[in-house]
Amino acid sequence: MNANRHETSGPTRTQQITLRGPAELADALPFMLGFHPTDSVVLVALHGEHGRFGGRVRLGIPGSSREWASTADHLAECLVEGGARAGARPDGIVVFLCQDPAPGETGRRVMERLRPFAQRLRTACGALDIPVYEALCISDGLYFSYCCPDARCCPPDGTPLALSGTTVMAATAAYAGVRVRGSLRDMEACLKPTGGPGEEGQRAALDVAAASLVPRILEDPEGRQRAETRERTLTLAREILRRFTNPKTPKTPQIPKTPQTPPTPQSSKTPQPPQALKDAKTPSRPSNPTGLTPPGRALTDTPEGATTDAADDALITSEEAAALILGLQDRITRDRAAEWMEGWEGTAALRLWRVLARRCVAPYQEYAAAPLTLVGWTAWSTGDEPTARVALGLALAADPEYVFAQLLHQACNEGLDPESLRSCLRSERDARTAPEQPSTTSSRRVRMRASRRQGTRPALGRAGRPTGARDRRAAAGVRPGGPATGRPGGGSPQHGGQRGTRSGR
Repeated sequence: MNANRHETSGPTRTQQITLRGPAELADALPFMLGFHPTDSVVLVALHGEHGRFGGRVRLGIPGSSREWASTADHLAECLVEGGARAGARPDGIVVFLCQDPAPGETGRRVMERLRPFAQRLRTACGALDIPVYEALCISDGLYFSYCCPDARCCPPDGTPLALSGTTVMAATAAYAGVRVRGSLRDMEACLKPTGGPGEEGQRAALDVAAASLVPRILEDPEGRQRAETRERTLTLAREILRRFTNPKTPKTPQIPKTPQTPPTPQSSKTPQPPQALKDAKTPSRPSNPTGLTPPGRALTDTPEGATTDAADDALITSEEAAALILGLQDRITRDRAAEWMEGWEGTAALRLWRVLARRCVAPYQEYAAAPLTLVGWTAWSTGDEPTARVALGLALAADPEYVFAQLLHQACNEGLDPESLRSCLRSERDARTAPEQPSTTSSRRVRMRASRRQGTRPALGRAGRPTGARDRRAAAGVRPGGPATGRPGGGSPQHGGQRGTRSGR
């Protein structure tokens, strides 16, 4: 089988190697995904006579065996339909089941326990006329084949995985600059609350911010307070972006003041997040719907990364984080924040969104969908697809109906180019800021404009929506509900800005 690492610059930079047998397939999996997929089921499409790697889908292994049949059907359909939309229906599929043993469990026991799931995946792919060439279980440093009957190459007790960095795939990946970022569990941990003594203070700050900001976002028929809250949120976010680029500058956390809502007498129970910002139609979900093992501690793939996360956390107070988390529940605010996607702004914004995702403590976990989606978008825009997929997966775990995350997750998995969406966001930003430029120009321009003859006022388009914007958006391939549909700077408030509705996401 041939493993291609696709480069957007063209086919001349494509790196090709040949994988022979289950051992090299198991070794190649982390390099294909960019991380070690703990507690995951992965399907990889194969194309052509030589089995060239194509699209792939990954999902957490469901904790209940009753969900295996529906999960298998869903994954097979996603992989095949995604390939068909891209014009390359798979000719075959490779299945990977990756799960660490529970305490007292062996790798072989894990393999036997997951065997019915593997068989159901093979049946689901076969129902779509796509054969499964190999199905592997990876557990406890061993791999097992569900397809190979030869005990000489695939013994029942498993075969040890190759040592890290000693295989042809590892050497080729190192030459091509491909890096494995650690385990999926560790990547997810650095985007989740870490616990500890500071969590209670963050929860209290979120309670106070919710009592102040939620009425301004939802209970404002004229939209004036909502617009003021939007500007305060973005101003605070810009200040923190500059703080990240120059952390030695003394921190002056000035939270934009908003009128305080008189507290309502409540019971002594732990305050819950306001239900007005939640989708009333969303059914109750388990706290871990993907079946992923909860992380024990917050780590990135390197010790330096963990140090950077801790330093970033120290640069933002609990009150600032709470104000930003609540403010980002407004769709237009989130869409304008997505414009920080390139250069130093993209680098600093990615750090900020990661901090906010870690500050969404219980019972505000669902509010993490907005910052996690911004993590995914910014990472994808800056070329970090593994982080983008992990963050968008967590966003959908926090809120499966979050439309922006759904669209980005699908686009990222199908290998689309984020430049079309970047271009659309640039157009929206330019259209919004264009009417503001005359007020910030030099006095010389003001005098020149004042000397214009009476009755020759130039014609101006509507603020935030230049002529032809709809056509440009359609050409850029952005679907309704993405960040480009948010009309930043529009004249009237949009009901879709409420986070509790499907259109507001």
